[in-house]
Parts: sequence; structure tokens; C-alpha cells
Amino acid sequence: MATLKTIYKGNLRTEITHNQSGNKLITDAPLDNNGKGEFFSPTDILAASLGSCMLTIMAMVAERADVDIVGTEIDTEKVMYSDPRRVGEIKITFTFPNPIDAKSMKIIEKAALTCPVYNSLNPEIKKEIIYNFK
Repeated sequence: MATLKTIYKGNLRTEITHNQSGNKLITDAPLDNNGKGEFFSPTDILAASLGSCMLTIMAMVAERADVDIVGTEIDTEKVMYSDPRRVGEIKITFTFPNPIDAKSMKIIEKAALTCPVYNSLNPEIKKEIIYNFK
């Protein structure tokens, strides 16, 4: 069974349905590529997927180590390249709201790099990851 169903809705928009839950997501082409920029672009979702995946893996490891990372925030910057048009860089900054000891920091940082999205992206995409621990 397919994981997702995507339907083209016209005006450079798609509607993606997560088949298991029924949740929907709309994409729009960005302003700099003939779209209205009113929803996430597919490349925005790619960049967001990286941060979300890394944070999810960090949370799994943190829970096992009894480390509280609830409230951690991610700022994501996506840099587009041209010829061919593609995501060239993704810059992610994690900000952890709670104090974390040095040993746990190292474990969490290492875990983030095991994220399936991180390991699935083309190695030519530059990934800058910053961790702001208290």
C-alpha cells in the first residue's frame, strides 16, 4: 500500500494525503519559481524533513538517557542553487531550552547524524548543523 497520495490541484499546487492517518498537506510553488508562495514548497518540505527527522532521532536517544529536550526549536535555512535548480545547502540550528550535560550533548549530536533523511540526501547538498545547548 502506498504511504502517500498526491493530487495536482492546479495553479502549481498539490495536495498530499498521508494514507494511514488521512492528514493532508498542500504544496505551492515558491514565488521565485512562478508560484504564489502561500504554502510550503516541495523543497521547503525537504529541508523541514531533515530537521524534523534529526530532532525525532535525538528525542528517541534523549528519552532513553532520561534527558529532557521538550521545547527544542529548529531554525532551518534552505539555499537554492541553479543550473540545475536544486537545494544546494540546508542550514539547521537546534536550540535546546534545558541544560544538558556534556556527555549527553555528544550522544545527542551523534544520534542526529544517524537520521534516515540526513543519510538519504545527496552528499552534494551542504549540511550545516549548529547545536545551541544551555
